Amino acid sequence: MRYHERYGAFFPRITPVVKYLVIVNAVIFFIQLLLRPQWSALLGLAPALFWQGYVWQPLTYMFLHGGVFHLFFNMLVLWMFGSTLESTWGPLRFLKFYFICGIGAGLLNAVVTPGSLVPTIGASGAIYGLLLAFGILFPEQLIYIWGIFPVKAKYFVIGIGVLEFLTAMSASQSRIAHFAHLGGMLFGLVYLKWSDWQRSVFGWQIKKKRVRHLKVVWDRDREKQKLRKEIDDILDKAGRNGIDTLSAKEHARFNELSNQLKELESKE
Repeated sequence: MRYHERYGAFFPRITPVVKYLVIVNAVIFFIQLLLRPQWSALLGLAPALFWQGYVWQPLTYMFLHGGVFHLFFNMLVLWMFGSTLESTWGPLRFLKFYFICGIGAGLLNAVVTPGSLVPTIGASGAIYGLLLAFGILFPEQLIYIWGIFPVKAKYFVIGIGVLEFLTAMSASQSRIAHFAHLGGMLFGLVYLKWSDWQRSVFGWQIKKKRVRHLKVVWDRDREKQKLRKEIDDILDKAGRNGIDTLSAKEHARFNELSNQLKELESKE
């Protein structure tokens, strides 16, 4: 797959952080090939070992790969989409997002399969986070699947998200860590949308407070109207028949109503 930029360029210029990530992943992979160390059990993410204290694994597993094609595909997508995101965000924010998605992917996989001793390796969780970010930031951008079929980025991201979820639910014995892919997308989404969600919740709370305040004011106005009507009834009787015709109970009630009205008006 490849994406088509507005001015006809199919591949972006590689950016500094993306370049160094590709180099580091490639160097570690060639060390794996040459020295064949047993790194997977120690540095790959084996959930059962992670919960026993191998706390570095959600970071280190991202730099191991299971084969040439695994490495090539991840680095190709990192270059194609990561370079655009780094150019948009800047190196530091891009690197922070990359590791949040990658580590978050590993953590979700460890939570979902806590007893597994099978190590998960690869940068795919972070890569899926980058795909999600690209779909959110550039939703109308065309992505060419297999270089032939054009799909808008937003639909592409929704499609791979749904596909990963359905596959994760059905493929219990799959060697592919689908929950890690979903974890990368989930943590990427939370990172990108957290501020918007906070503003929405804050705005909802303000609106709720305003509604509550309006209800208090409305109830107070109704109570004042009720008090004034009863006061006016007593004054009308005194105006028609003379104040001496008011009973002691009506005098006391008048004073009580007047005090209640003054108290409500003092709260405004």
